[in-house]
Amino acid sequence: MKVLILNKELKEKHKKQITETAEKVGAEVCFAESEDSIPEEFREAEVFYGYGMKIANTNKKLKWYCSATAGVDFLVKPGAFANEDCIITNSAGAYGVSIAEHIIMVSLMMLRQADKNFRKAFAGQWGDILPQKSLNDCRITVLGTGDIGSTFAKRVRAFEPAQLIGVCRSGVCKEPVFDKVYKVDDLDKVLPETDLLVMSLPGTPETEGILSKERMELLPDDAYVVNVGRGSAVDEEALAECLENDKLAGAALDVFAKEPISEDSYLWNTKNLLITPHTAGNLTLAHTLDRNVEMFCEDLVDYAEGKPLQYVVDKKRGY
Repeated sequence: MKVLILNKELKEKHKKQITETAEKVGAEVCFAESEDSIPEEFREAEVFYGYGMKIANTNKKLKWYCSATAGVDFLVKPGAFANEDCIITNSAGAYGVSIAEHIIMVSLMMLRQADKNFRKAFAGQWGDILPQKSLNDCRITVLGTGDIGSTFAKRVRAFEPAQLIGVCRSGVCKEPVFDKVYKVDDLDKVLPETDLLVMSLPGTPETEGILSKERMELLPDDAYVVNVGRGSAVDEEALAECLENDKLAGAALDVFAKEPISEDSYLWNTKNLLITPHTAGNLTLAHTLDRNVEMFCEDLVDYAEGKPLQYVVDKKRGY
């Protein structure tokens, strides 16, 4: 069995961990620098881990593609794989800590209006004493209760929010971390009672445009929105309009419909909008990278032993 690795974020300890795991199961492993530099003997590898579409598009013998990302919407599109029977696994479960901390960071920045004084400080100006809000008495709704949403909920509990509501497709969350969990069908009932809406949804046809202009108008005028899932879930033009017209107090976006945002995008100058360049969850955090590699190694052992893989993507659902 040949295993191809294409992940530039790996440290020597991770390469050693993967190599030792591969040796234990009798597999050959290759660490490639790019898709164009893959050795001939590994271009039809049975297993792939990391980032890259060319291997999926061209390798008809590929049986398992392990994505180093949590989101896999780009992998479940028709025609993505030369071998349509290829198993896809993702790394959802590795990013919860990193993204949960990001959500808390930007939420506090908005609630405490720290971003406004930071901007003044960068310009060499003394800031203002501004009205502030707290997570302590905040009514929080988490749209998407998977690893990211649940990990955030566990951590924000320490701030003792007024209520912590989860919303997901099934209306059921594996983790008992929410006061109550609703189905997405009930979202419109939840939004009017929401001070902070946190979105951590996968990119699927069902989630596209889920935060529409009509739904934004259901939120209180002093509500805040954080999106760390997929940019396709938010109507960006409507969000900018709501922010400019004070129909929302603020928003923090880490993901966008098109990335990177163009230099002349209206979003850069939208009032009360915090922008981060899709960095809430990546492999720069040691914990995330360690767990990412651990998950692949766990599944590699199971794969070699003919056992079901733990992190399989449902291709129909898209996650």
